[in-house]
Amino acid sequence: MATTQITAEPAVPQLIVAAEFAAPPDLLAQWLGPRGLTLTIDHIDARHGGTWRCTGSDADGNKHFFHGVFHGTPSPDGIVRTVEFDGMPGRVCLEEVTFSERGQTTLVTQSTVYQSAQDRDQALYYDMGEDIYESIERLEQLLARLVPVS
Repeated sequence: MATTQITAEPAVPQLIVAAEFAAPPDLLAQWLGPRGLTLTIDHIDARHGGTWRCTGSDADGNKHFFHGVFHGTPSPDGIVRTVEFDGMPGRVCLEEVTFSERGQTTLVTQSTVYQSAQDRDQALYYDMGEDIYESIERLEQLLARLVPVS
């Protein structure tokens, strides 16, 4: 089971999620997001200034679109990108994800800076905290199928 820590300080427009896994993270579309959402990677140009876009589809056929821009070139050490939900145009956040090897495990840390503490709180209010835990659980299940843990 991954060790997960979510930090959201009062009145600070930042959310930090840290989780440690028993294998390197991989296969994004198979684990990212809550269970009820199927993620489709529409476009990824993983280079400085490159753009990305993905679609989350729920069981009722509703679609949720997310997009952004990479800042710096993504590497095995980390990714910096903007994230914007089409349902809230103009409310852009900056996300940094780092990967740190720790022997047989990987620590994944995601720091997201919102335009305001109110934006961060609104994201958490709409089940984002639960979605984070579901994503981590899905990644653990995927890793268990791919990598034998002794």
